[in-house]
Amino acid sequence: MIAILTGDIINSESREAKAWMPVLKKQLSKFGQTPEEWEVYRGDEFQIKTSPEKALALGVLVKAKVKTIKGLDVRLAIGVGDESFKSTRISESNGTAYQNSGRVFETLRAQKINMAIKTGSIDKDLTLNLILKLALDFMDNWSVVSAEIIYLALENPQMQQQELAALLGIQQSAVSQRQKRARLDLVQEVLAYYSHTINT
Repeated sequence: MIAILTGDIINSESREAKAWMPVLKKQLSKFGQTPEEWEVYRGDEFQIKTSPEKALALGVLVKAKVKTIKGLDVRLAIGVGDESFKSTRISESNGTAYQNSGRVFETLRAQKINMAIKTGSIDKDLTLNLILKLALDFMDNWSVVSAEIIYLALENPQMQQQELAALLGIQQSAVSQRQKRARLDLVQEVLAYYSHTINT
């Protein structure tokens, strides 16, 4: 089983590509090799291949990173399934994971939601998508500062507030306030629930 994330950059046309493309590519390069494990194509669309366990955390990480650029966000579909055809390019590979991701991605704009998942299990999808929809209610509204603190916390889970404060050049109390405002505790609970559920 694998997971495929299919996404695009919301409002990309409002900014020059040089404002966000290097940031996106640098982030995706942390997830593996291009074009086998990730690829940017058709201007602002991208795909990432990962394990089902890591899929949502990677999705939230990419969302937070892109939202550190004012005015931008991501639309993201996660598909879980198999890989029946493996090409040297992720965009040319196939299988139920790719199909699930592609089908969900095509519905996001019409549903007016920015993230959804399809695992092939109706019950699991209903629960996970409801939780995601509730989480997006605040995640879509992250400010640049909130997105930054979420990104740093997820990217460096072992870092204490004091270390994050030193990294950002702010007081520890300010880190705590930013984490509360960004709802880091809820993000971590959603990710923990996803990890627990995806393999059951």
